[in-house]
Amino acid sequence: MKNLFKVSAVLAVAVMTLAGCNCFKKMAKNQDDVKLTCTPEVLALNNGTVDADITVEFPEKYFNAKAVLKVTPVMVFEGGEVVGTTQYFQGSKVDDNYTVIDKKNGGKYTMHVSFPYDERMACSELQLRAEIKCPKGACKEFTLVNLNNGATPTKEEAAILAAGGAEALALKKAFGLTIAEGVNTLQADINYAEAMQAMATGYKNVTTEVTKASYMYAINSSYLSNKAKKSEELTAFQEKAAEQLNNDRIKQNIYVNGYASPDGPEKFNDKLSAARSESGKKAAEKLLAEMGLALDAASYGEDWEGFKELVAASDIEDKELILSVLNSYNSSSEREEQIKNMSQVFSALKKDILPQLRRAQLVNSSDITGKTDDEMIALVRGGQLNQLNVLEKLHIASTGKLTEQENIVVLEAALAEGGATAYNNLGVAYAEAGQGEKAAEAFAQAVKVGGNASEINNNLALVNLMNGNTEAAKAYTANASKETKALAAAAEGNYAQAQSELDGYNAAIAATMNADYTAAKQFIANDTTAEADYLRAVIATKQGDMATATAELKSAIAKDASYAERCKKDVNLRQYIGNEIKL
Repeated sequence: MKNLFKVSAVLAVAVMTLAGCNCFKKMAKNQDDVKLTCTPEVLALNNGTVDADITVEFPEKYFNAKAVLKVTPVMVFEGGEVVGTTQYFQGSKVDDNYTVIDKKNGGKYTMHVSFPYDERMACSELQLRAEIKCPKGACKEFTLVNLNNGATPTKEEAAILAAGGAEALALKKAFGLTIAEGVNTLQADINYAEAMQAMATGYKNVTTEVTKASYMYAINSSYLSNKAKKSEELTAFQEKAAEQLNNDRIKQNIYVNGYASPDGPEKFNDKLSAARSESGKKAAEKLLAEMGLALDAASYGEDWEGFKELVAASDIEDKELILSVLNSYNSSSEREEQIKNMSQVFSALKKDILPQLRRAQLVNSSDITGKTDDEMIALVRGGQLNQLNVLEKLHIASTGKLTEQENIVVLEAALAEGGATAYNNLGVAYAEAGQGEKAAEAFAQAVKVGGNASEINNNLALVNLMNGNTEAAKAYTANASKETKALAAAAEGNYAQAQSELDGYNAAIAATMNADYTAAKQFIANDTTAEADYLRAVIATKQGDMATATAELKSAIAKDASYAERCKKDVNLRQYIGNEIKL
């Protein structure tokens, strides 16, 4: 560990100016050898906390056998402070249960300090505050000592400390000894939202809608009576075709398919279905004559598929046995023979099923082209979300063509019908907008409405990492993506592992924290975002390249003005601002 400083004259002056604190007077001897070190030298955010090891090394013949020293680590920042766990040191003749520092041999002690991270800690100081106590004199109770000039509180200062409030905090800060300044918060820049996974929307710009109607024939006949050419079904088919005729988003493809019922010779039925196809086409051409639509005709012989569908949908006794026969035999003649042998059901088939298969079927397969992305965007921005169906809402929010806030508004409007997909994708949108708590709620709701997709599991891991809940994230990381597992490693400070398994901006963050600056620059070599520019500025300062740091920081600020203020608080940059880096 690098020796940050020696306490030198500080404790000595404190000892000499504390009137009545006799047990400390002799501790001034060899004061230059009292050493403090802090590891790491620059504090860093890790896993939602700021941790450090502070080592105090007392020289031989230094610590008074009757003295007690109370040391409290404190993170101090604008507007407040966080107090850590107090440590006590005592001489060998003190009848207490604190850490003993032997007067003859001295002693070395390392205290681990840990603070839950507060965003204000980015610009902060880690201080030690000391109170002293000895059995005789004015310091029979613990007395605060100013570690910077050796003074104890005056009466006026004692009154301020007793009153509490902002003045008391300021005075305590003045009495504290700063051993580290600032917190490296690069870990907080990891972009977890970037690795989140949206669920497929199921949207298709071109959909197919099928309308059907049939001309029905007598057994063994391809003749269409005038009655057979008129039905409610055929009228509805005609009206639907006319309704779609002038819609330039709809392409109608009309077919006439001839069929025969599978209850006669196969060759005869093939010819019969072809004849029905032709007579059906002529009737359909007259039906649709005013529309100028082209019709294609085809014949399919015996309609075993239609037979199977009708039987499956019927309430005929032994229908399962019939379906079993259909699945057991491929030959048309064998099927027919086996079914005719089931005399108890064949009469029902002749009456209820086979007549429905003697037909020429009209099919209108309409290809419907939906709204363009630009049209959807215009509706979103025009406040006409009600003109979009749920799939259109899910789609346009997935294109990256809307702003973050617009995505959120659109996806919120899709929740009623969009199910787990809408909630999951809304969670991603919230995360991209930096709203971690709302994102977590959305992902939880996705699970609640029945979502168990891998995307949701992956995103639950990431949103917990984003919100600093690394323990909770572990419940999901085992089944998450490789990228998410690497980000979990980065969130726990395992930057070497993260760097080896990530790429892009997040890999650059890990490499920077791993002090692999060459690799960090390579990871973002083609990234022109403000975030990448800012990170390159940080890397340049680590390498002592202030010209590059200045250029990259100026570029970042030009793209995102918020970096102008951030750099003034960033422990990686602030010492250079106005000096080597002039903005």
